[in-house]
Parts: sequence; C-alpha cells; structure tokens
Amino acid sequence: MNKISRFPVPELNDVADDLRTRMLEVQEKAGFIPNVFLTLAHRPAECRAFFAYHDALMMKESAALNKAEREMIVVATSGANDCLYCIVAHGAILRIYTKNPRIADQVAINHRKAEITPKQRAMLDYSLKVCLHSNEVEEGDFEVLRTHGFTDDDIWDIGSITAFFGMSNRLANMASMKPNEEFYAMGRVPRAK
Repeated sequence: MNKISRFPVPELNDVADDLRTRMLEVQEKAGFIPNVFLTLAHRPAECRAFFAYHDALMMKESAALNKAEREMIVVATSGANDCLYCIVAHGAILRIYTKNPRIADQVAINHRKAEITPKQRAMLDYSLKVCLHSNEVEEGDFEVLRTHGFTDDDIWDIGSITAFFGMSNRLANMASMKPNEEFYAMGRVPRAK
C-alpha cells in the first residue's frame, strides 16, 4: 500500500469519535474516505478547525457563487500552487458539478483558455491575483468584479476560498498527501452502481 502522507496516519478505529463519524458519512456518500481526512486526523483539534472553516466557505448558500464556481476557485488556486492532491480531488468534484470532464484540467492549467463564462474568468483572475500577488490587490480589482455582479461579500468569499486553499495546498504539499485513486475517474467515467 502506498503511503498517503509522510506524517503519521491513524487507523480509522483510532480516530476521535466525531471525526470518525464524519469520515464514515463521507464514505457512505462517496464510496471511500478521502485521504485528507485521514491525513489530518492525527491532529484532531486542527482537523476539526480545518473542516469547520472548509464547510463555512464551501457549503455556504450564495446566489453569486454556486458550488461549481467555488470548486473552480479551489482548482485554479491549487494549480497555481502545484498541489497534486487538491487538483485531483477538487477537480473530480468540479467535473461532477459541471458535468464537464474537461473543465478541471482547463482551469488547473490556464483558466483563460477554459470553457467558462466571462464572469467566471473575472472571478478566477481575481482569485489568482489573491493567490500569487495578494499585496497587489487594489480597488480596481473590486470594480471589475462588481461589473460582473459580484458584491463585496462575494469578493470576500472568493478571496477567502483562495486563501484557505492556499493554506490547504501547502499542508498537502508538505505532507506529500496522495490523492485517492477513485478521484482520477470521477466525473470522467460513469460511476459503478
């Protein structure tokens, strides 16, 4: 079996009850436990904090940012940060949400060539500026996003998702976290029943 992290990975039975319950719920829905859960579980308090902030950003109801667009931000950010785990895992989720097997690859490599709307391109232009050059963000960046209908709350969400996954990318890269094999085919081939 390939190691999924260069750090200790607890056995499922040794994981704190609340975290194990969540992992089993994810397994029930997806058919497997994503390696990020097991990798982070050796530090339970940090694991809980990580997923609490993840859920606050990614599960939030919003008229301006749908689930696919949130995943686009993650995939573009992860591409810029060379994070294999997040490109593969969130790319799979993006393919499922968009029902487009090409989109994640396009967004991870060069969103300007991707099959996305002008509004999504503006969102990702801003996201990558936050990811790579946050010290250069200025009012003009907000004005561009506002012309596409984004509010200041939406702009905060785009930046927060970008920043959170910048941290997540660095943790995954530091740990040498391996993507689950299941992610590679998700959204590309029909799911076995």
